[in-house]
Amino acid sequence: MEPIFFIWVGFAFAMGAAVGSWLNVCIYRIPYEKSLLWPGSHCGHCFQRVRWYDNIPLVSYWVLRGRCRTCKTPFSIRYFLIELFAALVFAGLFYLDIGLNVHGMGFFRRQEWQIRFGSVPVQAWLFWLGHAVLVSFLIVASFIDLDHMEIPLPLTMSGTLIGLVFVTCLPWPWPNTYTPPSPVAVQRGLVIDRVPVRGFQPWPLWRPDELPEWMPPGSWQLGLATGLAGVLAGVVLVRAIRFLFGLGRGIEGLGLGDADLMMMAGAFLGWQATLVAFFLSVVPGLVLGLGQIVLRGNQTIPFGPSLALGIVLTLYGWRWLGPPLQVLFFDRTLMLLLGGTGAVLLLVVSLVLRLMFGAPPPPEDQAATHG
Repeated sequence: MEPIFFIWVGFAFAMGAAVGSWLNVCIYRIPYEKSLLWPGSHCGHCFQRVRWYDNIPLVSYWVLRGRCRTCKTPFSIRYFLIELFAALVFAGLFYLDIGLNVHGMGFFRRQEWQIRFGSVPVQAWLFWLGHAVLVSFLIVASFIDLDHMEIPLPLTMSGTLIGLVFVTCLPWPWPNTYTPPSPVAVQRGLVIDRVPVRGFQPWPLWRPDELPEWMPPGSWQLGLATGLAGVLAGVVLVRAIRFLFGLGRGIEGLGLGDADLMMMAGAFLGWQATLVAFFLSVVPGLVLGLGQIVLRGNQTIPFGPSLALGIVLTLYGWRWLGPPLQVLFFDRTLMLLLGGTGAVLLLVVSLVLRLMFGAPPPPEDQAATHG
């Protein structure tokens, strides 16, 4: 990659830092249902307004040495760290999406030389922007979940609506074009040839050659339908697991906020990637859970950060995760069989846990009532 390209990477870094400053506001105010616009940034101790030159992302914190200019009360370094994290994420996504083309976009491959020398097409900016918006929502949801053990519905509903706008305007296989498979490939049942390209949406609602005439590839109808299917998948999957685990174990395994987070991810990713993202999030969930037990003992573990990590890993690994799963996701019978088997296994495992560890204790309010 030529040095001129990294000017745009630096621009993405600066944009991420500015967005990170806004994310700090969202993380602090949304759980308390405060306005994100009024009042402006101010010191939480003396309530003096923070001047614009004291609110420059990344820079002002160190200029002021982490203290309020008026009352000298220290600010938490977390504000700076979230700004830095968002800046690094925005720059990293830009480099992965456009510089390395990790998604294997044919359109970007054809524009490789222009991109290499800093001429980034509008399609590439929109592609990156959609992913940056999704990850911004995931950052806010994760930190709120860590702080308050909840993911506010207004946050995930806003992210869902924005995701549906993106996928309606950028339907599969945008920015690529779709070429129907040869009749020979279809007759032989070569499923891998029936979804030959990826787009902003990893996959369409169903096999392109089996879509109805009013929902052709590249149409807003297909983009919206794929996004809505992802929303439904996120909602139903997590709520079904929550219900089955609660039925067997007697306690809730997942919160409703987790279902809302997957609903938001589904609007961006579609239903296939949403299912994979959930199951992939189990791995970081186990790691974070063990860390939580070691550091804080047996406490409730927020699952939102693990879901967010699973969503990002799925999005940026779909080029490798997707092809082996095509046979599964485009076979109705196999999908129903695996879904039913998984539901039965989850119920059995939750029942075994109940037999091994006993029924969970009643809530404090119920214990007090019956005591």
